[in-house]
Amino acid sequence: MDQRTKRWLWILAGVLVFVVLVVHHNITGQEIIIFCVLVPSIILHEISHGYVANAFGDDTAKRAGRLSLNPAVHVDPVGTLIVPALLSLGSVGFFGWAKPVPVNTARLRSPRNQGVLVSLAGPAVNAALAAIFGLAFVHFSRADVLSSGRFSTGAEIIFYASLVNVGLCAFNLIPVPPLDGSVVFERLLPARYWPTYLKYRQYTMPILLGLVLLNFFLYPHGPLTWLFDRLYNWWESVLGV
Repeated sequence: MDQRTKRWLWILAGVLVFVVLVVHHNITGQEIIIFCVLVPSIILHEISHGYVANAFGDDTAKRAGRLSLNPAVHVDPVGTLIVPALLSLGSVGFFGWAKPVPVNTARLRSPRNQGVLVSLAGPAVNAALAAIFGLAFVHFSRADVLSSGRFSTGAEIIFYASLVNVGLCAFNLIPVPPLDGSVVFERLLPARYWPTYLKYRQYTMPILLGLVLLNFFLYPHGPLTWLFDRLYNWWESVLGV
């Protein structure tokens, strides 16, 4: 079975899980909307890394076919399908990721400086999407929401598209490897510490995932929940709702 067939089978499995959740009412309409705006936002985040890297001389992502808007080439079976589905079953919210776009910083014209821009491209795209959808909500939907006291489906989609991207931007800017925000710390780290840092960096992803899952189990008392509740409350006040 080739990789393309496997990828589509995983996507089919994810869709089936999603349908089961909906049929058995383990997921609300609001959570469906959040999921539907979360996945493309994550994918656009990843694609942006590849586009910026390509502009600076590294065509690794382009040669791998990862500059495509086709979601099938970016889906990570675990991060894009299984984890969000399991979290939905447990009613503890959404969290996920797409397959990282390959970047070879050694091919960049200025690896250390341009590597920072490549990493920050993802959060920058999420910030731009949050602003665009936020402005769309304020301009087209806020007045109706305030006057009626309820969200229409369209208003809810625009609102959560903005809110989800605020969360993605903030989360990815946390300065912990392998999140994008760690690149600022790495750029400032003296060269003599790099061998030790790289030795331990490979273990940071399991640690990060463990902390995220621990936060979900502690919900609503987890530190990330506390932090992001305040972030979302602030953004809602910016949007005027």
